[in-house]
Amino acid sequence: MPPRRNDDAMEVDSDSDLELNLLANSRAKGKGKAADKQKKDKGKSKAKELAYTWEASYTRSWDTVQEDEAGSLQGAVEDWVARSRRRRLLAPANAIRRAIIRHLILLIDLSSSMLDRDMRPTRFDLTLEYTREFITEWFDQNPLGQIGVVGMRAGVGERIGEMSGNPQEVLGSIADRHKIEPTGEPSLQNAIEMARNGMSHLPTHSSREILIVIGSLTTCDPGNIHDTLDSCVKNKIRVSVVALAAEMKICRELCDKTGGQFGVALNEGHFKDLLFELVPPPAQRAVNRAGGGAGSTSADLMMMGFPTRLPDTTPPSLCVCHSDLKSEGFLCPRCMAKVCDVPTDCDICGLMIVSSPHLARSYHHLFPVRPYQAM
Repeated sequence: MPPRRNDDAMEVDSDSDLELNLLANSRAKGKGKAADKQKKDKGKSKAKELAYTWEASYTRSWDTVQEDEAGSLQGAVEDWVARSRRRRLLAPANAIRRAIIRHLILLIDLSSSMLDRDMRPTRFDLTLEYTREFITEWFDQNPLGQIGVVGMRAGVGERIGEMSGNPQEVLGSIADRHKIEPTGEPSLQNAIEMARNGMSHLPTHSSREILIVIGSLTTCDPGNIHDTLDSCVKNKIRVSVVALAAEMKICRELCDKTGGQFGVALNEGHFKDLLFELVPPPAQRAVNRAGGGAGSTSADLMMMGFPTRLPDTTPPSLCVCHSDLKSEGFLCPRCMAKVCDVPTDCDICGLMIVSSPHLARSYHHLFPVRPYQAM
């Protein structure tokens, strides 16, 4: 066995010195681990606080909900819904010139993207449900208007319902779900061209509007859609768009250049709000006249007729609108032709036949009631 050298000896005076060195090393390691753990916990808590910026609006949201006397939250929810509805329906106090005779073409996206389930049960089913409610409310506030329905699927525009002033006929055109099953890709250009051609014969005193409900992010067009946009501007057609997915640049341009409204639905409730914002007639834009200055507006007188109502005890006769033999109906005051419902345009002489209640309900948009003050 070789002899031990002097430099191999440990520089420790005793066993107590060895224990002190080991204890100091363990304490240093413990402090390092504690510092690392504290840094990690601090980073986690900071990440928790800054997880999502949109969550800041929901911080302690339960503080804004208060129970009623019976301990129920139903009253608070109903009050919140009522306040939202009043804010949405808040009308301007000043009188604004509006078109009381409206013609609206409803373009519904029937592409495969409408089968997505981000809106329950699907975008398509929810759109049909809200469209029925929209049509009912639209005719209630605009009884002198007419609505037509056009679908967008398989790259073409498909006429679903002819333009009519009878809400039952318009609702019946979208009642059969199997005939309008979504498939393929939409075509904005084809659908807008079909709607534009369907409103080319309308008089200048009536408004021409197109409402597009689209859930796709693409459009399959045969030509330049900007030419169609220029035609809509030339024909004074107002285009409004409600998007269910995201904003598309062409949809924004359609609304901006024609004076329509554009919105992207955030959820089911917001989708309904965007639709029902288009129920009141839009304000008319000022047009330039040759003899007047900029901003002057032209007004035209139009002829209307108040019909004679036939009771069900009168002898049956044929109507000029459907060629059906029936007793009830309305007689045109100019040519004495029989029509089934009013308001409508006489198929014989072209006179617009209306009733006084319809005219009064349309007239109230011109002079709205001042907004009530919440107490």
